[in-house]
Amino acid sequence: MQRKVVIIDDSAFMREFIEETLEDEGYEIVGMAADGDSGIELALEHEPDLITLDNVLPDMLGMDIARILKKEECIRSKIIMISALGQDDVIAECKANGVEDYIVKPFEEEDLIEKVANLFN
Repeated sequence: MQRKVVIIDDSAFMREFIEETLEDEGYEIVGMAADGDSGIELALEHEPDLITLDNVLPDMLGMDIARILKKEECIRSKIIMISALGQDDVIAECKANGVEDYIVKPFEEEDLIEKVANLFN
């Protein structure tokens, strides 16, 4: 079964990097968004297996998006936060809001592949 992914990141470069990395591993990218509102819409529409989520977006924080999706909308998607913010308190707050794993930018393809694989094993 091919797993579906939604990518939410305001950087076009990062969206393409994540898309190419995960497609090469057999994941189906069902949507990409550059801001939180669009990302929430895509996540609710597609209910993907995985959401990759930047923490700093033009209109809201990724941890707020995670909270909305996981607690208010009750979707079952797994969320990996991908952010340049790597402070322990930020990571802890994201995990408290439903984020399963966290990757600090910059990172290597292998880091993403390994974290995603671990979520589904």
